[in-house]
Amino acid sequence: MKVIAVIPARGGSKSVPLKNIKKINGKPLIEYTIETALKSKKIFKIIVSTDSSTIANVVKKYGEIIIVKRPDYLSSDTSTTESCLIHALETISKDYNIKADIVLTLEPTSPFRSLKTINDAIKILTDGKSDSVIGVKESKVCFGLINNDNSFEHIIKNQPRRRQDRNPIYIESSTIYGTLTKTLIDNQSVLGKNPFPLIVDKFESIDINEKFDLIVAESY
Repeated sequence: MKVIAVIPARGGSKSVPLKNIKKINGKPLIEYTIETALKSKKIFKIIVSTDSSTIANVVKKYGEIIIVKRPDYLSSDTSTTESCLIHALETISKDYNIKADIVLTLEPTSPFRSLKTINDAIKILTDGKSDSVIGVKESKVCFGLINNDNSFEHIIKNQPRRRQDRNPIYIESSTIYGTLTKTLIDNQSVLGKNPFPLIVDKFESIDINEKFDLIVAESY
């Protein structure tokens, strides 16, 4: 099965402008994802989808990467990741005659994603265990809501007070998504009917969205 990895790297970001090329330990953020993906022998081709010429110029030094120019109408704050993925698939099919069976979504905001996680996601899909894979992280946090009367209500009832005694719950991590191409197109979603949960550790699940996240990543 032919696997492609798409790195969505929009230039616009209200919280951190040009976040995807902010430097961590002297290296642009997106390069961490590119260099890990390049180590996987299971990925046929890596695509960076971007609307930014500045980001494209950073990526150009990796000659084996295909850069897909994302149109403005797919680059707004309301544009979906799925629309970006499908546009990338259509572009490489038309321009390079590449047709993929599996699409990995590798957000550049997850710089600590491991090669093992990438290869494990591919294996799950190629083995036919599911139509999609979603990265998740474990937590024993007590989640709740604040009601209109300002009272706090636990979402999961009757959890033990001691953290050690709680059953873990799992939170969606943006570390990795993997999808059969047919599932992506049919559902217009990276998630199929039965997404397989791929557990990643807290280090890999660090997701950079705010300036504070950059500080945390830099400290690691």
